[in-house]
Amino acid sequence: MIHDYQNSIPNIHHTAFIAKNSTIIGDVTIGEQSSVWFNTVIRGDIAPTIIGKRVSVQDLSMLHQSPDNPLIIEDDVTIGHQVTLHSSIIRKNALIGMGSLIMDGAEIGESVFIGAGSLVPPGKKIPPHTLALGRPAKVVRKLTEEDYAELERVRTSYVKRAQYYKENTDL
Repeated sequence: MIHDYQNSIPNIHHTAFIAKNSTIIGDVTIGEQSSVWFNTVIRGDIAPTIIGKRVSVQDLSMLHQSPDNPLIIEDDVTIGHQVTLHSSIIRKNALIGMGSLIMDGAEIGESVFIGAGSLVPPGKKIPPHTLALGRPAKVVRKLTEEDYAELERVRTSYVKRAQYYKENTDL
């Protein structure tokens, strides 16, 4: 469901796949070939949420903000199932593992892999090209060539799957 909030209407690129049972409210921008999967909620009722190109926001995720503190997701990012993002910055090519929480003011660097179930606390900065995990999340190592290949595999599979759903289903 797409809802306006105080005259702010979501701006969704026509190539994006938006599952019908997801909810998108207010000052939200979603870029081309991005996807918002089933039962996801994206609220732009406090500050803007900006989602780049080819971003996958998977099932049951929640995206929101604090006053005057937007949520920014750059291009080619994968947001796993049941992730909560709150007033943070996710740089391009990152993957946020299933069930993770990224809190206010956190910044996830370019090509970062956040392990499933991790908690990135307020204000924490995860440097580019690293694997971070835990509660609280800590950098455990630099990414390997296998990690980069996995980030690419997941990202491209969701772009393809989203376009299939958009073109071939009534979801």
